[in-house]
Amino acid sequence: MSGVLPVARWRNPFVAALVVAALQTAVLGYMIESRASILRNGKDVLLRSAPVDPRDLLRGEYVILTYDISRISPDIVTGGLPEGAAKAELFVRLKQQPDGFWGPVEASFSPLAQTRDSIVIRSLPFSYYPSPGAPPPTLYPNFGIERYYVPEGEGRVLETARSAHALSVNVSVGTDGRAQIRQVSIDGAKVYEEPIY
Repeated sequence: MSGVLPVARWRNPFVAALVVAALQTAVLGYMIESRASILRNGKDVLLRSAPVDPRDLLRGEYVILTYDISRISPDIVTGGLPEGAAKAELFVRLKQQPDGFWGPVEASFSPLAQTRDSIVIRSLPFSYYPSPGAPPPTLYPNFGIERYYVPEGEGRVLETARSAHALSVNVSVGTDGRAQIRQVSIDGAKVYEEPIY
């Protein structure tokens, strides 16, 4: 009996460590595959962008990207607004414009149906605070595509392109409305492209 106890003690932490490692691997694999699935199967939209060039001390140089869809007028919101303060998501219908870029034509706090000539992009959750008696506010949603990391010293190139109105971002949108940056271009020429994996 005394010979069995040390083996049982040894196996329990070992099995627990294996289970934890397997769970961590599964979570990491899910995160990678989720992003890859959007890039592989999503529909592409071209967005006009205007970046700013800050730094992240932990991850390096990045560019903040804003888009036409980063500012949503209450005039295009359908289905009503939340009546009180709420954690909300905004669904924005995009349609291709004559210049090739996609722009917002409708927004809703409830999911919008997909159509053949439009794509619905979903914002990240944000805090919505209405002001009683005031007109509906302009909405500034984030879609998870507002930060793009670049190699050290290359952010200024994108900033210069922004100033010349030459920067565009190709975004892939999944069927659930989540988005990933696929490609960044200057004057239509690709300068960065995200690998699927």
